[in-house]
Amino acid sequence: MSATSGDNIGGAAGPAESPSATTRTLTMRGGRIDSRELFAAEREIIIAHGEDSYRLRLTSQNKLILTK
Repeated sequence: MSATSGDNIGGAAGPAESPSATTRTLTMRGGRIDSRELFAAEREIIIAHGEDSYRLRLTSQNKLILTK
């Protein structure tokens, strides 16, 4: 199974960019995505959930922080 991710989707959390410019395919195994795939190109991704945007960031100590 695979999921498509638009890493820099516009909204309240950041400037609008063309989703097609940052679209990539991620592999899911049993509802699980390896974080190395999520953060292969960037240390921060934006997750669109309904009308809200959330920022998922990988810290320098290799921890994840999710903020609204």
